[in-house]
Amino acid sequence: MVLAAFMISLFASVAGAICGVGGGIIIKPVCDLLGIASVVTISFLSGCTVLSMSAYSVAKSFLTNDKLVDLKVGTPIAIGATIGGIIGKRVFQLLVAAQGMGGKFAGGIQALCLFVVTFLTILYTIKKDRIHTHHINNPVLILIIGATLGILSSFLGIGGGPINLMVLNYFFSMKTKVSAANSLYIIVFSQLSSLVLTIFTRTVPEFEILMLVLMIAGGIGGGIIGRRINKEMEASKIDRLFIGLMILIMLICLYNAGKAFAA
Repeated sequence: MVLAAFMISLFASVAGAICGVGGGIIIKPVCDLLGIASVVTISFLSGCTVLSMSAYSVAKSFLTNDKLVDLKVGTPIAIGATIGGIIGKRVFQLLVAAQGMGGKFAGGIQALCLFVVTFLTILYTIKKDRIHTHHINNPVLILIIGATLGILSSFLGIGGGPINLMVLNYFFSMKTKVSAANSLYIIVFSQLSSLVLTIFTRTVPEFEILMLVLMIAGGIGGGIIGRRINKEMEASKIDRLFIGLMILIMLICLYNAGKAFAA
């Protein structure tokens, strides 16, 4: 299972770095599908992996000065996402504690929510050329948008990639590669706040150290590979890859939800 977790993290992070979705949207449902660990543990490990991959990609972006991250928009969203990340993580913790089933019911709720979010994201991606986008510059509204993204991404344990892409395009008219870079920037803040809350509330689940190390290694390795591919890949091909991944994730989410509620 440790090797499987590494391979999932590697390939998910390659795809995540290409599409700007952070990899968590693939890692979380696939690991749940294979039963690699409990729902709570996978949420934690997935968050750590996404944080590592996103942090690498963002750091590399700033070091190479590619100027894809829009700090005027990305930073207030990231601040809001930090607050939202804390709220989303706390809601998940309370749901697990109230249910008292080792997180199975919470995992089913996660899977259903992720299915809905993924479906809406696919619809938006297909129709986005016909959708009128906006250029929001109200700082309070930007913070609210960021907080909403943080809540969803932290609660779902996926980093928030697909939601971020849709929101960044609709509210801020960002093109595919620009929104991908800014999405990863936002993910760093939302996942970091989620991790800090987990540590401070002493709710870190039991996990294998080797699994965490290998998943992080896979996340960073995937980020390196995916970033290089992203530079050479046309935006239209990135969109097609994104849609294909989302359809696969939707099917897995339906299966995971059915399995969780039937248990």
